Amino acid sequence: MTSPDRPAPLAPFTADDYRARMARAAEDADAAGLAGVLVAPGPDLVHLTGYRPTAATERLTLLVLRAGHDPVLVVPALEAADAAHAAGAGALTLRDWTDAADPYALSAELLAPDGRFGVSDNTWALHLLALQQRLPDTSYASLTEALPMLRAVKDAAELARLAAAGAAADATYEQILKVRFSGRRETDVAADLASLLREHGHEQVDFTVVGSGPNGANPHHEAGDRTIGHGDMVVLDFGGLKHGYGSDTSRTVHVGEPTAEEQRVHDIVREAQEAGVRAVRPGAACQDIDRAARAVITGSGYGERFIHRTGHGIGVTTHEPPYMIEGEEQPLVEGMCFSVEPGIYLPGRFGVRIEDIVTVTPDGGRRLNTTARELAQVE
Repeated sequence: MTSPDRPAPLAPFTADDYRARMARAAEDADAAGLAGVLVAPGPDLVHLTGYRPTAATERLTLLVLRAGHDPVLVVPALEAADAAHAAGAGALTLRDWTDAADPYALSAELLAPDGRFGVSDNTWALHLLALQQRLPDTSYASLTEALPMLRAVKDAAELARLAAAGAAADATYEQILKVRFSGRRETDVAADLASLLREHGHEQVDFTVVGSGPNGANPHHEAGDRTIGHGDMVVLDFGGLKHGYGSDTSRTVHVGEPTAEEQRVHDIVREAQEAGVRAVRPGAACQDIDRAARAVITGSGYGERFIHRTGHGIGVTTHEPPYMIEGEEQPLVEGMCFSVEPGIYLPGRFGVRIEDIVTVTPDGGRRLNTTARELAQVE
């Protein structure tokens, strides 16, 4: 029996799950006018097959997906045993190659000689150029450009994993509020965040941003040796992977009582974040979320101090398409998950950012982070 504190374990993905994903990717590629999809080690390969090589090397590993053809994974012989144990291995054909063989000739046999292929963004140039040499009439496009929705829409099992990761990040935030900040280095608080994320089930910690005082005006400051002092505003942004899916949340806290200006800036960001979340609904464009949040900050006189996009997708990585930014007209679809994280950054003084992961529902958006967004005071 499970309790609210111990939710039922998540069922693992099956070969059928991966078979459906690969078939959908091949069909979407065909509909987009592509001859197929080529996937190197990285998040796309994990999403489509469940296979995560121990390390990306100069040896070619390549998943080939084409409508009307069985999926094939070209893999080095010394890694074939590991690939065969991947959850999705039963849904594809493995073709291994030894170091004495030519993997590009093997791969070329699987491709249309004059086709245009979508290629995972992190494919090594070494491999792509070698394929082009074997098949000079082929052409290629990045998957972010050619199939931006490849991983964007999550099914129920993926949403459950993202919700679990979000809940773990929320529990981490609730506990970090009880930690002493004043008189400690940013790196000390960052270590506390990492430890708490792992305590709450994260197998991987990707980042622990702790930006105190003027460091908070740098959105990607992470953490340094600065000693946090009484009167500092502190930006906290942290996340990683739990059950293979990402968490990412930001809150801004204050050591002691904030000034009227600090409270006002925080209130503006909180209002902007709320406006961004309210704008989430099926059919809205990604840029509409950015516009809604940005309008609040611009209308309050801080438009030039909001210096990044409003959000990014999240899934098997903590940053992935779609992106909530002006010019991105991709419509939102039920099951998409992304951050809504406006901020204001005052150089040399302080910064404020508030971030939740939101999923698109049939009638709006649902936050996967539920901790208080008011300005918390810490010691």
